Amino acid sequence: MSYDASSITVLEGLEAVRKRPGMYIGGTDATGFHHLLWEILDNSVDEAIAGHARKIYVELEGDTAEVTDDGRGIPFDIHPKTGTSALDVIFTVLHAGGKFGDGAYKTSGGLHGVGSSVVNALSVQMVVSSSRNGQNAVREFSRGVPQGDLEISKSRDRGTTVSFRPDPQIFGEQEFDYETVKERMKIRAYLTPGVEFHLRSRGKSEKFCFTGGLVDFMGELLRSQSDDIITDFPLVVDTDNPRVQAVVSWTGSTATVSKSYANAIPTRDGGTHEKAVDGGVVAAIRDLMSDHKEVPKKLKITPNDIREGMVLLVSVFVEDPQFQGQTKDRLNNPEVEKKTEPVIRAAATSWLNANPRQSTELVRRIVKAAQARAAARTASEAVSRSGPVNRLRLPGKLSDCSSSDRDSTELFLVEGDSAGGSAKMARDRKTQAILALRGKIMNSENLSLAKAMQNEELKNIVDALGCGIGSTFDIRKLRYGKIILLMDADSDGDHIAVLAMTFFFRFLPDLILDGRVFLAVPPLYRVDIGKATHWVRDEKALNKLLTAHPRSHPQVTRFKGLGEMPPAMLWDTAMNPKNRRLERVTINERDADITEETINGLLGKDVEVRYEMLMELLSQGGGLEVTI
Repeated sequence: MSYDASSITVLEGLEAVRKRPGMYIGGTDATGFHHLLWEILDNSVDEAIAGHARKIYVELEGDTAEVTDDGRGIPFDIHPKTGTSALDVIFTVLHAGGKFGDGAYKTSGGLHGVGSSVVNALSVQMVVSSSRNGQNAVREFSRGVPQGDLEISKSRDRGTTVSFRPDPQIFGEQEFDYETVKERMKIRAYLTPGVEFHLRSRGKSEKFCFTGGLVDFMGELLRSQSDDIITDFPLVVDTDNPRVQAVVSWTGSTATVSKSYANAIPTRDGGTHEKAVDGGVVAAIRDLMSDHKEVPKKLKITPNDIREGMVLLVSVFVEDPQFQGQTKDRLNNPEVEKKTEPVIRAAATSWLNANPRQSTELVRRIVKAAQARAAARTASEAVSRSGPVNRLRLPGKLSDCSSSDRDSTELFLVEGDSAGGSAKMARDRKTQAILALRGKIMNSENLSLAKAMQNEELKNIVDALGCGIGSTFDIRKLRYGKIILLMDADSDGDHIAVLAMTFFFRFLPDLILDGRVFLAVPPLYRVDIGKATHWVRDEKALNKLLTAHPRSHPQVTRFKGLGEMPPAMLWDTAMNPKNRRLERVTINERDADITEETINGLLGKDVEVRYEMLMELLSQGGGLEVTI
């Protein structure tokens, strides 16, 4: 086959969006399906942020959504460059909109200018109505193509209404989930104080409007916490250039909760705005503790001691946001951190000095965290579960349980603070302990014991277990009856689980041989068919379920991660002994040599061996499944 100029495919207009929708919305599952609504909703939110809209309405009807605002309306006069209506340009041309130049929007969430046109391209039908300057324009589209003429009439109203139905050819049979949309709109209401958000769907109607903004949001978060609240009222910081709003509180929890937003867009992976606030607050507190009378002289205070129990909310509005990816999960603007951290540090210092009683309570809480960490480091191998009075707080990320009956207790190893916080609220506090791990743990294959124990995450696991490791290992001192790996039901979660199992296989094999190590099997999808709810682990099982119900209209929700699940749902599907599914990790003694060879090949240092093994495994069936 020749490869020349004729081999190059040029996709015109919005063809590229329909050909590769995942490049623009992340995928065609429930997350991508709802992302279409977020794009249209965020356009209305941008109008509110700019001060031109006070009310936003969202109406859901199965697989169709309609968003209305009372803003300025979309311009529909003739665009000087294209010679067509500006409304058509916005909805049919990628990288077109009012958010590139100066003047129309000082700050907005729509960086790339592809939102409206991408939604249009991926909708089987879209109707746009715009009222401004005494006129109303209506335009209908289908799969990105204008239908008929632009209809213009007189009107005394102002604002925009966009109604659309995602294309079943791309998304299959899906519907908008009321609770998912409700949560998104509620957060938007917190981020735009005073703006009314109205949600309607099949007889249900709710309104969200919060004058207190992030302070009200913090109040809701703290009400969901069962731990003691250390700070009676939060640290509140509001800065300009860039506009950063931050609210910080501390609880008695060992978990850290952090939620950040940029131009009202959730930044799930944080970014420079979150780092600025975290860095400024931590620096101010370390300054305070450097000569505080409540701090023992030889006690070392680490940033993680300060962050323990911290609840952090951050919202930033910047003129030129640099998001990572079209789904905007992380803010990368370096100037935000550079300009904001010193201001946050000064504001936090003022708050600490102005509130001596709160400051002292916070210092005491941090000292206890540091002392617990130091005690865990020096005496972990001697820890045993002698009774509920023995409450030594081992690693800072460990939320322990209270039962003195070891065999009834469980330690869940969970990836990330977000999932850890959700699991902590979901658990049975008597028998279930939670240890949050920070992302992918170290690959321990080919590591020495000394090198492995230099890694904080692996050391935290050993400290929490209490049974020692290597020459100090004593299974009689194990503090929990079950060790459960609870990871996201996706490829990243599987990777972390493999790394954790490798660590147990190499350094704590007796725990596997004794049947103490388990894999939790949380769902990746929730499928509602009629009145029945099904929890589905992977795409293969999803397709099987949908095939078994060909005439139904299932509502499919894909979970982005365990941290996105409400605690009650996480309990019901992954932690409740009556409902959950656990798989015991075992070592097949008959195939011990094969197990050794597989782990060493796939996780060892020899890249060529790993490549050959993967190619052989994939050639045998296109899939990969390894059992220890």
